[in-house]
Amino acid sequence: MIKLLLAEDQGMMRGALALLLGLEDDFEIVAQLGNGDEIVPRALETRPDVALLDIELPGRSGLDAAAALREALPECQVLILTTFGRPGYLRRAMEAGAAGFLVKDGPVEELAVAIRRVLAGERVIDPGLAAAALSTGPNPLTQRERDVLSAAVDGATVADIAAKVHLSPATVRNYLSSAIGKTQTRNRMEAVRAARQNGWL
Repeated sequence: MIKLLLAEDQGMMRGALALLLGLEDDFEIVAQLGNGDEIVPRALETRPDVALLDIELPGRSGLDAAAALREALPECQVLILTTFGRPGYLRRAMEAGAAGFLVKDGPVEELAVAIRRVLAGERVIDPGLAAAALSTGPNPLTQRERDVLSAAVDGATVADIAAKVHLSPATVRNYLSSAIGKTQTRNRMEAVRAARQNGWL
């Protein structure tokens, strides 16, 4: 049996996926989670062969959990399954050691085949997304620029951002200005939006 861990924050989607994948003769769902912080502890407890991770999760994101899972349980293959087919997310998933990246609008039969393929050591990537990732290029933002933009998401003031990321307000302004330039936008909110759309945050 192929043991699967499923991390998806929407209960109905998680239940439907578990039900559909459970119909496969060789699949066993050993864990269903709605929070990213639970992924590594439950994986160590249940020892899945493949972890299906959404990106947008409460707590730790699926991308961060993928990297942590590769460290904690390297024999477990990670397959990112997301609504957000963004080139930057694909690059980050590959850097985190994910074996596959699929968008949720495909048929469940395709997902079952992908699970078996990653378990066999293959890499499975949504073809349209792979082409888009190649044409988009790498993430131009540094880690600090990403930190500052992430802290600016809710329209926070420069002082709020500075306190959150432990930098001086002047340094925060410099990072914001650099990020705005690199994203070719007019202000920090546009920069946040552009970075999110490309999967850079």
